[in-house]
Amino acid sequence: MATRNYRKEYDNYQGKPEQKKRRAARNKGRKLMEAAGKVSKGDGKHVNHVVPLSQGGSADLSNLSIKKAKDNLAYARTSTGAMKNKKNSGKA
Repeated sequence: MATRNYRKEYDNYQGKPEQKKRRAARNKGRKLMEAAGKVSKGDGKHVNHVVPLSQGGSADLSNLSIKKAKDNLAYARTSTGAMKNKKNSGKA
């Protein structure tokens, strides 16, 4: 198995301005939930964006929910990142 080239990953994807903005929005969402006392570091919970950032969602409290890590990572995605299984997507 080839070793992972983190520098290349950052240069090709993670370092792009769009990805930096999305990462900042995810971090902002987590911080908002921590400030509201709904999550804490190391609690095994994920902050879920009800409307994903890639689809125009925001990091406002109204667009955030708390999920167990297992539930948040459980649904399958297509190659474009769209959800295959809407049941666990966080949408009602």
